[in-house]
Amino acid sequence: MNSSHEPSTQGTAGPKWQSASESIVLPPLPYAEDALAPVISAHTVAIHHGKHQKTYVDTLNRLIAGTEFAGRPLDTIVKATAGKSEHAAIFNNSAQAWNHAFYWRSLTPRGGGRPDGALEERIARDFGGFDRFRKAFSEAAMTQFGSGWAWLVDDDGKLKVVKTGNADVPLVRGQAPLLTIDVWEHAYYLDYQNRRVDYVNAVIDTLLNWQFAEQALAYTG
Repeated sequence: MNSSHEPSTQGTAGPKWQSASESIVLPPLPYAEDALAPVISAHTVAIHHGKHQKTYVDTLNRLIAGTEFAGRPLDTIVKATAGKSEHAAIFNNSAQAWNHAFYWRSLTPRGGGRPDGALEERIARDFGGFDRFRKAFSEAAMTQFGSGWAWLVDDDGKLKVVKTGNADVPLVRGQAPLLTIDVWEHAYYLDYQNRRVDYVNAVIDTLLNWQFAEQALAYTG
């Protein structure tokens, strides 16, 4: 089991990275920029968090200013704009802001390995064992064509591995995310170039935050 970080907060209460001023803010990392090295370098984290994620947040705030979405929780904006072509830009930026905030909490220094307790039991039940889960998760991350995400989700009481393209996120389909791996190139290219497989395997084996996933699972009720 790994060190604790802030649990998932998707749902009616709204995410904890919603600011008191009712604007969407860039949440701080739950660890230092160099804490995930050598798997993910401080340079990659600084650019990924401080430039890519920040751009999504800043763009979203510009897009929602003076609209019905101003002051609403981030996950509410994501769900309200999903699949609506007139709000595509708001969806893309809100979903990417949400996805990235969730991604950083899906990782932890000295993570990886196997879960224990209730989550281990659920993985054994729904995947037939940890090794089968690991294979499915790795394959989802590797076979997502182009940019996107691989996810461990709770889908109406059953754990599943799913993948989404671009900004798409499982919560718009009623699935509760538990962990994610970002497979947009900006997540790994500075450290791994085109070797996505090395990045994916290193994240699964050494950085996955199983305590966060267990807390997220408990939050689903």
